[in-house]
Amino acid sequence: MELPGLAFALWMFTCLYAPVDGYPSGKVREACTSMIPCHGSSPQLSPEHTITVNGTEFKPGDNIEVHLFGPDFEGFFIQARDAEHLDSPAVGSFVLVDRRLSQLLTCGHTKNSAVSHTSKAKKKYVKVYWIAPGDAPKRVQFLATVVKKYKTFWVKIPGPVVSQPNALSPTSPLHATSEAISASHPISYLSKPFNASDCGSMKFCVRNPSNCDPESASCFFLSFQQEKSTVFIEMSGPSEGYLAFALSHDQWMGGDDAYLCVNENHHVRVSTAYLKGRSPPVLDSENALEDVSWRLVDGVLQCSFRRSIRLPTYKGRFNLDSSYYIFLADGEASEGGQIYKHRRQPLITNRIYNVTGLPQDIGGSRSPRLIKAHGALMFVAWITTVSIGVIVARFFKPVWSHSFLFGKEMWFQVHRMLMLTTVVLTSISFVLPFIYRGGWSKQAGFHPYLGCTVMALTIFQPLMAGFRPARHAPRRQLFNWFHWSTGTTARILAVVTMFLGMDLPALDLPDPWDTYTMIGFVAWHVSTDLLLEIHSYCLVRKVEVIEDDRVQILQSLTSAEAEGRLFKQIVLTIYVCGNVVFVIAFLAAINQI
Repeated sequence: MELPGLAFALWMFTCLYAPVDGYPSGKVREACTSMIPCHGSSPQLSPEHTITVNGTEFKPGDNIEVHLFGPDFEGFFIQARDAEHLDSPAVGSFVLVDRRLSQLLTCGHTKNSAVSHTSKAKKKYVKVYWIAPGDAPKRVQFLATVVKKYKTFWVKIPGPVVSQPNALSPTSPLHATSEAISASHPISYLSKPFNASDCGSMKFCVRNPSNCDPESASCFFLSFQQEKSTVFIEMSGPSEGYLAFALSHDQWMGGDDAYLCVNENHHVRVSTAYLKGRSPPVLDSENALEDVSWRLVDGVLQCSFRRSIRLPTYKGRFNLDSSYYIFLADGEASEGGQIYKHRRQPLITNRIYNVTGLPQDIGGSRSPRLIKAHGALMFVAWITTVSIGVIVARFFKPVWSHSFLFGKEMWFQVHRMLMLTTVVLTSISFVLPFIYRGGWSKQAGFHPYLGCTVMALTIFQPLMAGFRPARHAPRRQLFNWFHWSTGTTARILAVVTMFLGMDLPALDLPDPWDTYTMIGFVAWHVSTDLLLEIHSYCLVRKVEVIEDDRVQILQSLTSAEAEGRLFKQIVLTIYVCGNVVFVIAFLAAINQI
């Protein structure tokens, strides 16, 4: 870029003697006219960054989407000016998309007529909206100054020119401030989020979570609307990488008709693909989609397109007038658009649906029912029945020592019933993942290995109890030690296994809720155990009297036992209620995924 000698000298003088050297906060109003940062060096000539817009024409009041992108840069300054008088003041006003990256500035008498950075943090992409004023010139050009590093910057990088309808072409070429001028290619952008108001009446919709609003930043949304011989499809969700849905004849990946919206350096590529097993999707060389549009705002990716109900000439494309399971997935993608395997389980409908049939508004689940049942049964077994059974055996022998069923003490009958319930629940739960997977899972890390260990200890514990020696037999002490150590090891491993299982893709409970719940349960159980231990110790100390005062001993024991019985029963009641709350919260979380 060439500057007249006098202007260049004035610019250098201003920069050298200005009280502020540079604008790391983006407050660059002093540069409104020249768009030159005071960094004490000359600007670069060939720009590396690009400005694009979503249209070539505008009318007063229209919103134009403006994108600035390229290699990492620290600062920027964007304006719109009269294309035939680029030295004139800024035209129109801007609206921000991400306030973390950009801020509005007022240049001259026009409020919000420029956009700049908020900090020197590195960025690759900025998006804003330009609002055309009522007195806009016939032709408007967007300009940007970009600072890569303090002494490496480009001034007035020329962007696309947008015109009012029927605007005459200029008699002379536009003034350019750089050797390279960006070309404007009309791209179809979406102007606002999707709407769920027609779901169930005009559209077939899939939403996760159920009934979520596609305008929210946490809603995954997929809709199908038949229009004569075509279907218009909308898909959106929180993703910086890609969104994809597939039509399948079963609930397993493989042999499926897939559609992907992939973020490629802040531009979205929409394409069709065919899924072969668990291999990466095979993208089609020919695209059967029409009316493609997209939008990227605040981490939410949106895309829409149209395809014919029947595509006999395209191999791998299913007819949309048949019924299928519907998959909805999201994941990460590289800047070049290469997609990576989704880290969590895709949403899968519970049964097959015809998207061109009766409009419905359905949800789905990111966790198969068998895996949900597996998690629920294990949680009930090892959070409720085992924990209560251990406390009963440890602290309630003197409280529930009277005979109950079959001539056995009440504490023993309650303990045995709870432990046998644990064995049954664990055994049922153990086989469910094998039924779902059809064998061993190689992608679940240590979880299945620890689970098998817990299952083995669960079976071994009651078998060992069947050979329990008599109360006063010499080997009874050894049995008691083995019985306690086996049970304690199983409980510790079960908690560790549940910690690992809650973050697996097939049962990806919300973070950090799952971790806090398990930590809360462990703290709840340990605190209850300590409270009863301290109470037992205090009770023993209370009845310690002079050894030969037999009457006092009996009186103390009687009152102490009554007091201890009531306290333990109150603690047990509170503990059981607390465990029930943990279980209900866990089951509610499973039901939401």
